Amino acid sequence: MGRYTTIINQKSRDEWMKLIEQWIHSEMDRGMLVMYLLDGKTIEQVAEAFNLSAVQTQVHIARARKQLFLHI
Repeated sequence: MGRYTTIINQKSRDEWMKLIEQWIHSEMDRGMLVMYLLDGKTIEQVAEAFNLSAVQTQVHIARARKQLFLHI
C-alpha cells in the first residue's frame, strides 16, 4: 500500500468515503477498499474478514481501486 499513501493523505477520510460510496457499487468491494486503503489492513487481514483467499481479495481490491482512481 505504500505507493498509495501520498494519494490517500491528500484527502480526508470523509472525502474518501464519499468517493468510495459514489464510485464503488459493490458493497463487498467498498468494505475491502476501506479496510485496505483507509484502515491500513493487510491483504491477509481483509481476506480473513471476508472469508476469501488473499488472491481473491487482491483481485477485488485492485478492481475497486482502479475504478476509484479513474474518478479522482
